[in-house]
Amino acid sequence: MTKATPTPHHKLGLTARIFIGMLAGIAIGGILKLLSDDSGDFSFSVFDTDISTYTFLVEGIFTVIGTLFINALKMLVVPLVFISLVCGTASLSDPSKLGRLGGKAVGLYITTTAVAITLAIVFAIIVQPGVGLNLATDASYAPSESPSLAQVIIDMMPSNPIQAMAQGNMLQIIVFAAFFGVALAMIKGASGERLRTFFDDLNEVIMRVVTIVMNLAPYGVFALMAKLAATTDLKTFQGLTVYFFLVLFVLFVHALVTYPIVLKLFSGLNPLTLLRKMREPAMFAFSTASSSATLPVTIETANKKLGVKTSVASFTLSLGSTINMDGTAIMQGVATVFIAQVYNVDLSVSDYLMVILTATLASIGTAGVPGVGLLMLAMVLQQVNLPVEGIALIIGVDRLLDMTRTAVNVTGDCVVSCIVAKSEKELDVSVYNDPKAGLKYEEIN
Repeated sequence: MTKATPTPHHKLGLTARIFIGMLAGIAIGGILKLLSDDSGDFSFSVFDTDISTYTFLVEGIFTVIGTLFINALKMLVVPLVFISLVCGTASLSDPSKLGRLGGKAVGLYITTTAVAITLAIVFAIIVQPGVGLNLATDASYAPSESPSLAQVIIDMMPSNPIQAMAQGNMLQIIVFAAFFGVALAMIKGASGERLRTFFDDLNEVIMRVVTIVMNLAPYGVFALMAKLAATTDLKTFQGLTVYFFLVLFVLFVHALVTYPIVLKLFSGLNPLTLLRKMREPAMFAFSTASSSATLPVTIETANKKLGVKTSVASFTLSLGSTINMDGTAIMQGVATVFIAQVYNVDLSVSDYLMVILTATLASIGTAGVPGVGLLMLAMVLQQVNLPVEGIALIIGVDRLLDMTRTAVNVTGDCVVSCIVAKSEKELDVSVYNDPKAGLKYEEIN
């Protein structure tokens, strides 16, 4: 009697599990929202105390799990960026190569941002999302003061690198890590080799921790989406429907048309391959609405699935998470035209050129400033004499748009990283073209 061959157990990949968690969270959150709206909140009693089920789940369990997940991702950002950048710069045979990497990356980021806001303005002028609207809102927005260009340049150099790490100041961390890595590359002999090996080992440990956190992602994404669906007021979208879907449309055009053209033009790589491999970081970015929190996943994807060497990936992606704001630029372009139309203000061609220039330069000038998207929009509105109070009109739908534009930003980060790596011969094309590359990192055995 022969034994039957056991059926192999096929485990769902991480991307599929995250997607299921996202859909389940939206469904559960939507149901809770409907129940609380239609029949009032329902409660249960514990130790003679009435506890609201909606509050217990949404403000309790979902908030705790979602916040823990985002904090776990943020926990990895500083050590990952510092260690991987030190490893990358220390492995450079020519330290001057770092300047070329920075120049190419910044140039590409500025170019794609300018294209993004130009597209946004063109489509907004054609569609006219604010014409005929008479919107009123109780919300308000008071912009904080933006730093001067001189202050931005001064702030890039850390006076206290430990404080920069504690505060998560990415530009200062990048500068210090680059100095540290170059100095490490200049140390010859056993001591230098010993230190380089030490940082390489540390990098392996950090990447393993990234893998552990990534495997918790379906639960974190479920909680984040459930809370979002349960707390989103659909009435907010009345009157903003055209604006909301126009921003979404331009974001998709930029991600699926502009980026593939730029990638093909500057590197000759197949854009569809990159877009397929970007599903996981894009979902992380959508769930967290933070390029910095998504950075550990973005770096691993670029390194393991796209074949970008650590020396390039760690630098270009860390820089991109700070200064690449294509998605934000698209929101600014559409929002500026929308607010001008709502207030019946005619903008000239020179005004539109000023919007493009201001938003492009502000993407670097305001890097690392909290609430940077709305701060940049306030700067743009002030440049063309539009009321900053108009920002209050769009705040209600900005969270969902922020999630989508973050996914666009991380895609742009990887496009630029691949282009720079290819130009510097730091891209493993066989890994890039391999559809199964990096799959062994999808789960922990």
